[in-house]
Amino acid sequence: MAFKLPNNKNRFKPKFYGSKEEAAPGVPLIRKKLLPGIEGEANDDGSIFVSTKIKPGSKEETQLLMHEMKHITDMRIGKLGYTDDNVTWNGMTYPRKKGKIYYEGEWLEEGTSSFPWEDHYRKS
Repeated sequence: MAFKLPNNKNRFKPKFYGSKEEAAPGVPLIRKKLLPGIEGEANDDGSIFVSTKIKPGSKEETQLLMHEMKHITDMRIGKLGYTDDNVTWNGMTYPRKKGKIYYEGEWLEEGTSSFPWEDHYRKS
């Protein structure tokens, strides 16, 4: 007997604010005004926000998208997760509030390269 995969073409296609741009296939890219100091955000719905201050097609945008795609990949494989109150990395949960994350005994700004989930940034 043959095995046939079901047609799941739209299985992982949530609604993404009408975005037609993609950072990668299946990863909507939404350009919007972000808080000061924030250039991009990887979202748990699989989309990426990019600051309107970033020039489309620029080297800066390419580096930003590579960085955020790493977060998207980590979330999809279950290595990284977050809520409004916590960040979970490799099964360890870290409290999060007011733009900071409690890590190794101190509250650090989100996006700080000291976090292990930001380690890929130092390598690129």
